[in-house]
Amino acid sequence: MIAAARPAPAATPWFHSLNWERLLETYGVPLLAAIVVLLVGLWVARRLSNAMPRATARMGVDPMLGSFLLLAVLGTAGLAVGLALKDSLSNIASGVMLVTLRPFRVGDVVTVAGQTGTVREVRIFQTVITGADNQHTTIPNTLITAAPIINLTAEPTRRVELVIGIGYEDNIQLARDTALALMKADPRVLQTPAPDVVVYELGAHAINLGIRCYVKSADWFGTKVTLLEQLKLGYDKAGINIPYPQQDMHLYLHGKDGGVIEADALVRDKP
Repeated sequence: MIAAARPAPAATPWFHSLNWERLLETYGVPLLAAIVVLLVGLWVARRLSNAMPRATARMGVDPMLGSFLLLAVLGTAGLAVGLALKDSLSNIASGVMLVTLRPFRVGDVVTVAGQTGTVREVRIFQTVITGADNQHTTIPNTLITAAPIINLTAEPTRRVELVIGIGYEDNIQLARDTALALMKADPRVLQTPAPDVVVYELGAHAINLGIRCYVKSADWFGTKVTLLEQLKLGYDKAGINIPYPQQDMHLYLHGKDGGVIEADALVRDKP
């Protein structure tokens, strides 16, 4: 008997994922201070608006000029406050975009603002990621939304792609078979899509092979470094050369009479 399919779980509203306790602890006091400043400012503005007509009347100044001066002062103060809070407000807006649009979630491995790491926390003003060296990096939200966001673990699988050069005198099919055997022997390598080896380029110093396979996203780095080591050992065993750029220089030393003192001094430059 076929069991009935379970209904898909309801999507969790974005505001439920926020750490309200942490937000209150971090931003509660500044928010309260901002409210107090706002209330005091409104009270002062009301007192000034009531006192300005009387003051201008005693000084014999046109009441319209007094109202204009009051508005100018308040406008200048508002502009100054707005400019001071511009970056903070931009970070808040970017934080709201990150939480609502969700280009990544906590626990994803991402590359943002030139930094790669695991997302630990998305705050109102900043996002915290942890790099491979276990160091926390705090990035302003505006820098994240202003640049491309690369989510390395958005999909369950990821492709390992290695570019290995072999000598022009080596057998391409032997190099392909050796690489395929190594990939198929690794249990982390998925067989669908199947691993493959293709010729990427006939380079100046080598035939560059693209050695490619798919693995689970969590296995990507471990599989990559293991394959690099196994390919070097496997190609050495199969007698396949992995060339590197080199340059031969012939130095000739001449005496005072112009004759050659020493010739054919071979120097091999290895970059």
